[in-house]
Amino acid sequence: MMYSKYFGLARKPFALEPDPNIIYMSDAYKEAIAVLRYGFLDRRGFVLLTGEIGTGKTTMLRLLFQTLPKSVQVCFISNPLLSGDDFYYYLASEYNLAEYSGSKAKFLKNFEVFLGSCLKKGEQVLLVIDEAHLLSYELFEEIRLLANQKFQVLSIFLVGQPELQEKLRDPRLTALRQRIGLKFHLEPFPEKETGYYIKLRLLRSGAQRLDIFNDEAVALIYRASKGVPRVINQICDQALLTGFAANQHCIDAGIITECVKELDYNGIEVEPPAPVKRPLMARIKEWLHN
Repeated sequence: MMYSKYFGLARKPFALEPDPNIIYMSDAYKEAIAVLRYGFLDRRGFVLLTGEIGTGKTTMLRLLFQTLPKSVQVCFISNPLLSGDDFYYYLASEYNLAEYSGSKAKFLKNFEVFLGSCLKKGEQVLLVIDEAHLLSYELFEEIRLLANQKFQVLSIFLVGQPELQEKLRDPRLTALRQRIGLKFHLEPFPEKETGYYIKLRLLRSGAQRLDIFNDEAVALIYRASKGVPRVINQICDQALLTGFAANQHCIDAGIITECVKELDYNGIEVEPPAPVKRPLMARIKEWLHN
């Protein structure tokens, strides 16, 4: 990234892609990981994890996967907009069963044999469905029936946005809702932890100084982001780019104000942005030239 050398960084600190190697373990994250691990290890069946967009649910899942024993048979579905046949085809592929041929009865028999084999070998089976709020009611029912096995080795994590909880209140999903053994809602960072999060990302990216963002800038980032990690990343990344363009080594409230306006985040009252000392395009051209 063009601003990395300017700020003394080894890599981009605020990438939007989930990175379990750079994760700030807030109290909420620690509790969520503990709930997921307990739900799995104690074989609680269905576990529900919800959180607002950008709070780090997918990052947390990937971190969890890294800590599971290799003997755990995991199937992770990141796009739940599937038909019933697509769902069974995907499961068969991920669990190395015979290829799904269109016969649901044959698949369920193969799946039962698979679970029985895992039980004998002391293995557990985990099915994780991300963005589960997008599941159709029909697929919710297929998933519930999938768990109706005599072998207690299958755990199912339903992960999604808060509307997942509302969807599960539908009378059509009463039977599934009653089988949820654990629930956890992931909250955004409080203001103090927002500052810790920013410093950790800088430190893990090779920063030699952790005051790149001053206190006023961090306070403004929290107000604009409401503590949501993905939004924090967006604002901080834009702020570093703007600071680079302005030839300014310290990110202050003026730069954050400008970035909040550029990114069109609402819900925050800000002063008019300070003028940029040097146009961004000029800095980009200079960087490309060098």
